[in-house]
Amino acid sequence: MSGSPPPPGGFVRRVGLFQATAINMSQMCGIGPFVTIPLMVAAFGGPQAVVGFVAGAVLALCDGLVWAELGAALPGSGGSYVYLSQAFRYRTGRLLPFLFVWTAMLFVPLIMSTGVVGFVQYLGYLAPGLGGPAGDLIGLGVIALVVLLLWRGIEHIARITAVMWTVMIASVVLVIAAAATDFSPHLAFTYPAGAFDLTGGHFWAGFAAGLTIGVYDYLGYNTTAYMGAEIKDPGRVLPRSIIYSILGIMAIYLLLQIGTLGVVDWHRMSDPGDIASTSVASAVLERTWGRGAADTVTVLILITAFASVFTGLLGGSRVPYDAARDRVFFRPYARLHPRHRFPTLGLATMGVITAVGFLIGRHTDLATLIQLLTTVMVIVQALAQIVALTVLRSRRPDLRRPYRMWLYPLPSLVAFVGWCVIYAYADRNSPGRHPVEWSLAWLILGCGAFLVWARWEKVWPFGPKESEEDRPAGRNTETV
Repeated sequence: MSGSPPPPGGFVRRVGLFQATAINMSQMCGIGPFVTIPLMVAAFGGPQAVVGFVAGAVLALCDGLVWAELGAALPGSGGSYVYLSQAFRYRTGRLLPFLFVWTAMLFVPLIMSTGVVGFVQYLGYLAPGLGGPAGDLIGLGVIALVVLLLWRGIEHIARITAVMWTVMIASVVLVIAAAATDFSPHLAFTYPAGAFDLTGGHFWAGFAAGLTIGVYDYLGYNTTAYMGAEIKDPGRVLPRSIIYSILGIMAIYLLLQIGTLGVVDWHRMSDPGDIASTSVASAVLERTWGRGAADTVTVLILITAFASVFTGLLGGSRVPYDAARDRVFFRPYARLHPRHRFPTLGLATMGVITAVGFLIGRHTDLATLIQLLTTVMVIVQALAQIVALTVLRSRRPDLRRPYRMWLYPLPSLVAFVGWCVIYAYADRNSPGRHPVEWSLAWLILGCGAFLVWARWEKVWPFGPKESEEDRPAGRNTETV
């Protein structure tokens, strides 16, 4: 966790800058923009939906700078667990690190489940009769295949990820190129009356919904932070992989969004019976280059969706490992595969939760699943981690920081406000689903689990509270 040589039998630093950036970008792009463009249009009520992607990019970049500084200074497996542990352990015991792992065990697989939902949606373009139990079984089979492929060494996974990243880039570039050949500025830039009326509540409600969808599309810029113990030269590679991936995906998304709106009338995206509402990229290719090209690119999009689930579970499965190894989570999660050195129980648990989330998304709607996963992650990860950055700057000025946030504290303040907006509007943007209440219920359940675990481990509040002097010498002060 400290960046010092890994313990015997632990992780090995084998992932370089290109592979790290590829892992982030594969997880960020995936199926996200291909299924959320219609959702974004519905939120804003017109082609001004591009505002949502810009707002999401700003929030992702500001929050990414938080991850970059913390990840470079504390490059351990588990990401936020490491940062929250170092910032708050000596004031609230192990409560916050435990709650982060508890919430991550839910929101990370839910993010992956949206990718599987999108996979089945686009598969429906190739097989229009696909639906109901058949689609459910295919999605569950995809999840099982991802877990099976991840049941191997990191050196094999890095090579697989590089190939999938190439396919992801190819699929996005082809859709952008197809849109450029038949682009209509009239479609892309003709807005309905009152589209930018900032004095009414409709714009800001749409903006909050669009911000949620936009930041969801960028989620994954922190994947390599979860794998900090496996990154070469983490003080240099981690910040660059985060910043490069956000800037690269931002350019891709804007071209993809504007290009799509310039080919497909946005009214079609709001019609549930139109293929543009579920497989908008395929609709673009069909209109511009014909059905054969649409089928081919749809296959590439399916591979891209698979890659996003693959890389997401790769990084997410590492979250509970360091926590359990440091006795901040249930001990069985500290076990690694005896040969391939990956966390077996973490991967298996997240695979199961991904399957459950997929079924929830299939039998409700994708927008509800996105609102649920974002509200679950806001309090314990997003907001607490921003506070952790400030706390560590104050309490640990001696901590070596190979990267320091640009314009500190402005980006962290912007990120804090953005996450608060997402949380405040969640129930309004998902009427009848109560994502805020469900997120609070999960948090309360986590507090109960913490009390049970703390009593078993005989730690605070059922044991002595740790003090600053209890910190092991030399930990979290150096990076490789």
